[in-house]
Amino acid sequence: MNPKPSPPRTTFQQQVLDTLGRDICSGRVKPGQLLPPEAELCERFGFSRIVIREAIKSLAAKGLLEVTRRVGTLVLEPTRWNLFDTDIIVWRAESTVFDPTLSRDLMEMRRIIEPAAVRLAAQRASDEDRRNLRSAYMAMARAVAGKGDYVKADLAFHTTILSACGNQFVRQMQDAMGALLRVSFEVITTKPGGPAHSLPLHEAVCEAIERGDADAAERAAMILIEGAEEDLRELIPQRAPPTQTSARS
Repeated sequence: MNPKPSPPRTTFQQQVLDTLGRDICSGRVKPGQLLPPEAELCERFGFSRIVIREAIKSLAAKGLLEVTRRVGTLVLEPTRWNLFDTDIIVWRAESTVFDPTLSRDLMEMRRIIEPAAVRLAAQRASDEDRRNLRSAYMAMARAVAGKGDYVKADLAFHTTILSACGNQFVRQMQDAMGALLRVSFEVITTKPGGPAHSLPLHEAVCEAIERGDADAAERAAMILIEGAEEDLRELIPQRAPPTQTSARS
């Protein structure tokens, strides 16, 4: 998967964090390996020990590293990582080494969470939520006509639903879910000719939520997810770079 690069980091500590995070998530530094000593990392990056230590501390908090006095700084197995951390999501997605389980697990999670969230949104969405959802859909339609960013609008559509479902735990997951959805959208939108087919599927979800029809909303969400899963399965082997041409998402 190849999403658009994240914006440039603004501090020395963040630069080290990004570089080491990508090294670990790409497998360039493998689980069970030790990171180089502090002095070597200082020389590599040209930054002070304080900068290196803060970056290491952040990576340890994300579950990527374990720091012990006797052993050193150990890279941990992915089962120990905080997989909902937005940085880790981006680092894994940017890796040139394809993780065959990432897209599968992502789509399984969408099947588990989104249809239920859509059902709840149909039951609980406020008037403002419905206006925001319609606005996101219209932004998708404008992007299909060549005026706007389709992925950005698509992401706004789905995150609006997650917010409108009214569940405090799902809302807490919004940032992580948004990052995961963007990962899949950036891949799926490489399929030519998708927007015209995608729009009615999104509109069906939008209209069902606007009517308060929970059953119809859930069915429409499943159709949308199944189409996205099919597109993702087709596109992943191609490893095509992202473009503005879109597909179901």
